[in-house]
Amino acid sequence: MTTTTQTPQSVMTGTSTRRVRAIAVGGAVLATGLVWLAAYVLDIDLRVDQRNGQPPMIVGLPLIIGFTLVLALLGWGALAVLERYIRRARTIWTVIAIAVLMLSFVPILGVEAISSTKSVLSLMHLAVAAVLIPMLRRSAPKPHGATT
Repeated sequence: MTTTTQTPQSVMTGTSTRRVRAIAVGGAVLATGLVWLAAYVLDIDLRVDQRNGQPPMIVGLPLIIGFTLVLALLGWGALAVLERYIRRARTIWTVIAIAVLMLSFVPILGVEAISSTKSVLSLMHLAVAAVLIPMLRRSAPKPHGATT
């Protein structure tokens, strides 16, 4: 008689973890791009006045994609570093990610722009978080004995 041991299906391999995280980064970029596109179609002026006498900054698609990509990759990297050194990396990363999301609204509140521009910028921040936080969190292994 032979016995076999089965591994839980929830355990992700390194390759599948990277794949899910890459999809999360791509999804965050796509989400902000779609919000930008909706603003463009609705003819919402994404112009932010600079307080230091500089000309207004136009929040264009390349800027949005670049910032989202860099920040999403930083989120991935932060999670990977925490996983390497901390037992409850997933929980700690989630708290940090939510704190970063909350702090990301501070510049929007202080910038000189029309309310529709501020609303679109806020939606972009929420779109990134709505994709990135759950997907990266789901890709992180649960600590042994955890039920959440």
